[in-house]
Amino acid sequence: DSGPPAATVAAAPVAAAAAPPLVLPAMGIGAWAWGDSLFWKYDAKFDFELEELFEYYASQPDAFLDTAELYGLGRSEMLIGDFERRSGKRVKVASKFAALPWKTRREDVVQACEASLRRMGRSSMELYQIHFPNAWANEAYWDGLGDCYERGLVQAVGVSNYGADAVEAVSTSLGRRGIPLYSNQIQYSLLYPFANSNGLKRKCDQLGVKVLAYSPIGLGLLSGKYSAEQLPEGPRAELAKAFFNGQPETAAGLVDAVAKTAEKHGATPSQVAINWCVAKGTTPIPGARNLRQLKDNLGALSWRLDAADVARLDAASAAVQPLAKANPFPAKDVGSGLRMFDS
Repeated sequence: DSGPPAATVAAAPVAAAAAPPLVLPAMGIGAWAWGDSLFWKYDAKFDFELEELFEYYASQPDAFLDTAELYGLGRSEMLIGDFERRSGKRVKVASKFAALPWKTRREDVVQACEASLRRMGRSSMELYQIHFPNAWANEAYWDGLGDCYERGLVQAVGVSNYGADAVEAVSTSLGRRGIPLYSNQIQYSLLYPFANSNGLKRKCDQLGVKVLAYSPIGLGLLSGKYSAEQLPEGPRAELAKAFFNGQPETAAGLVDAVAKTAEKHGATPSQVAINWCVAKGTTPIPGARNLRQLKDNLGALSWRLDAADVARLDAASAAVQPLAKANPFPAKDVGSGLRMFDS
């Protein structure tokens, strides 16, 4: 770990009800690309652009950044901490525990949370999440989330990439301790709308669990920058081929629907994609790597889709087939048999 140590945290647990309810804005910003050289080609020489972005964003009311210990192997968290210290400005922050196979104890969650706080130079954060399900030890992770909450390390707790059955199970587990499950962060966009049809979004809504929508612009594929002839670099290229080349009629229909909606509202395609997520009752967290991207994302908050727009986009999105051939996360907990991942 790098950065100064966090302030001393309370050793004794506090009552679960002591934490005030967390209120997040209509949209946050994802910091996956801040430090990730594999997927997003991060280069430290452009940190000045990230800091410029942070300075501007932290000056906005209710700024909210989502990060994780895996993003750049802690680099994303360190950058947020560095930027907060140098600017003197504080934002709402969510981070995530990496549920790696060798982490099997509730204490692993607490220790990871404390390490994230050290990297950010904080004594607490607003939201802490399980990043993805494991094939085992999931109930231990939920216990660890509750411990983080009761020790005052976090204001709220959530999960990420959890399916409907798993969301209900963790909500019930935390509920026994009087701790609400705040959120489930899932991939959700016009390009990845499957939570609408497989019952996941409905289950979250029924339980009062907020849906945080990551990759709301479809990993940038709905930004208007890419096509079958103009593909992104890196791992996204294969996903882009699966979309633009693998289902060309569907891709053309969705891109056209987004473009026409953007033209109608004097907006950008990215803003349309973000607004669709807002219209579905989720909190989108699009990524941004520079001030231009940030301002484009924030521009989505100044207007809203109407019912006809949503219907047109829904119809185009419904034809999309999954771009990836295999699920990236364990489908079941081998011990309990609980289904962990839906989409």
